[in-house]
Amino acid sequence: MNTQQARYKVLGAGIASLMLVLGIARFAYTPLLPLMQQQAGLGVAEAGGLAAINYAGYLSGALIASLISDLALKDKLYRIGMVVAVASTLLMGMTTDLTLWAVSRFFAGLSSAAGMLLGTGLILNWLIRHGHRSELGIHFTGVGIGIVACSAAIAGTSLTLNWQQQWLTLAGMGCVLLIPALRWLPPPDSSGMTTTGQALTDHPPSPLFLRIFMAAYGCAGAGYVVSATFIVAIVDRLPNMAGKGTLIFLVIGIGAAPACVVWDFIARRTGALNALILAAIVQIVGILLPVMGGGLVAALLGALLFGGTFVGMVSLVLTMAGRYYPTRPAKMMGKMTLSYGIAQMIAPAITGWLATRASGSYTVGLYFAAMVMGIGVVLLVLLKGIAKRDRALAMLATD
Repeated sequence: MNTQQARYKVLGAGIASLMLVLGIARFAYTPLLPLMQQQAGLGVAEAGGLAAINYAGYLSGALIASLISDLALKDKLYRIGMVVAVASTLLMGMTTDLTLWAVSRFFAGLSSAAGMLLGTGLILNWLIRHGHRSELGIHFTGVGIGIVACSAAIAGTSLTLNWQQQWLTLAGMGCVLLIPALRWLPPPDSSGMTTTGQALTDHPPSPLFLRIFMAAYGCAGAGYVVSATFIVAIVDRLPNMAGKGTLIFLVIGIGAAPACVVWDFIARRTGALNALILAAIVQIVGILLPVMGGGLVAALLGALLFGGTFVGMVSLVLTMAGRYYPTRPAKMMGKMTLSYGIAQMIAPAITGWLATRASGSYTVGLYFAAMVMGIGVVLLVLLKGIAKRDRALAMLATD
């Protein structure tokens, strides 16, 4: 197998893993939420609580990833996480007990961190070691493809299968994805050298840069999670939009599928921070369009913009983390995701609380998400100045 074939196989493992842990184990809850409310009696506040528990699991996984440096251990936990993703999806369709749903959502969050952080770190480490461009755009297409596949499966079976049968169907899809996710990712190389014999060295950012970066990424997490969790329920309750929520989620996936490759291309020409600022601004527009634009066209455009930016921002941030720490990319990825994960844990619960104060409507959550994203844009602009200062100080230190 030549080096390009090996690269595509490794990236294929990453795509399959993200389709499994995000497209199915994590995001299937969003298009199935209205059905669970109608057929299983899931309440508004309980729905927000389950989403918050899912992100608590993700946050716990991010914390674990930030503390682990051993590549062999990361590889083992990644593989366990893939199996857990299937099991947690299966559990959702096998019970109506709220406590067991909460257990499922927590472990689904853990598995998401295994794929998103440990798997991504292992893949980026492999790419760098083998002399390939340190970009994750192709890898992250798995998020969008997973959302599209999940949404299409749910939409295609909504008239024939109930909510439990749909969860079980998705678990079956997960079993298929499990095979390439496990078999196509080779064991990690712990030598600390590239295949050409060069030593891998870390170039950590300044503490101030890292703190502001984490805060900005936390804002992005809040902005993303409200739409990702509640957009189906929000759109279904808009005037003349009943039943359109699953279509909107499908469009989010369509927008997300090629997004990371596009944002890699933009970042090469503008720089990663400028690309992040642009993506955040576009995402704010995407978040607000469904409730401010009115009608299906505005909702579809908003979904396309949202899908085309949220996963792109994640890809850009995690790629930057890997470049700072090529020998242990998941370490900074984990720290960044702690901030992102805290926001993901808190924001759905706040949205659920706001919804109960607004006659059960989640719409107010979108305005909350857009406001937090605006704060994130300000922090990213500030980060550009800090990066410039850090470069100047580094030049003085070398003179």
